[in-house]
Amino acid sequence: MEVIVLKDYEEMSKKAAEIVEETVLANEHAVLGLATGSTPVGLYENLIEGNQANRVSYKNVKTINLDEYLGLSKDHSQSYHVFMYEQFFKHIDIQLENTFIPNGTAEVPEEECARFEKLIDEKGPVNLQILGIGTNGHIAFNEPGTDPNSVTQVVELNESTREDNARFFENSEDVPTHAISLGLKTILKGEKIVLLASGKSKAEAVQRLLSKEVSIDFPASFLWNHSNVTLLIDEDAYSAVRAANAR
Repeated sequence: MEVIVLKDYEEMSKKAAEIVEETVLANEHAVLGLATGSTPVGLYENLIEGNQANRVSYKNVKTINLDEYLGLSKDHSQSYHVFMYEQFFKHIDIQLENTFIPNGTAEVPEEECARFEKLIDEKGPVNLQILGIGTNGHIAFNEPGTDPNSVTQVVELNESTREDNARFFENSEDVPTHAISLGLKTILKGEKIVLLASGKSKAEAVQRLLSKEVSIDFPASFLWNHSNVTLLIDEDAYSAVRAANAR
C-alpha cells in the first residue's frame, strides 16, 4: 500500500482527481468504481472542472457504484442515484446509460445482488476503484464481521454507520437499516484501488489500518491483500499516526 499524506482535504481531492484523470486519459473506455458520501465530493468537483475545461472526456467511460440504500427509490433525495447525478454525472459528458448503481427498490433484493455482480463481471474489470473508509473500518457498506469472500449482497448497517450518515437525513429514524453493497471479494477484483480519508474523525481508523493487522473486525484491513492500493489522506486523518510515532 502506497501512503500519500496531503496537507488538507483540498489537496487530497486534487491528487485523487489527478489519478482518475490519468486513468481515463490512458484508457478512454476505462471502468471507474465510484463511492458516495462527503469524502469524494471534492474529487468530483475537481473532475467536473477538468471535464469542463476539456482536459478529460467521460463519453466512453463506464462507472459502477459501490452501494445503494435498500428501500430508497432512485429519485429519493438521499439515494445514491440522486447523489451521483447531482454531484457528478449531470455536470460531465458521461452517457447515463453507462452509469451503474444497484436498485434499492428491487422486488427481490437478492436477485438484484446477483444481477449486479454479473453486470460487474460483464462490464469490468474495474480499472480504478475509489473507496472511502468508515470510522469503524467499513468500506462500501461492508461492516465489521463481513466475510472476506463476500460478493454483492444485502447488508445490515451498524448503528455507528447509521449515526455517521444521519446528518444527511431530516431525522435519524429515516436512515435505512439495510443496503445493497459490493462485497469485499468484489471490491478487491479492481485493478487499482484508491482509498480516501480526511479529517480527525477518521484518524483512529487510519491508525488501525496502518497497523497492517488484517482482521474481519476491520474490513478495510483486507486492502492489504491487494497488490495496488494507494491511500490518500490529509494531515488531520494522519494525526493519530503522527502522534503515535512521536512518542
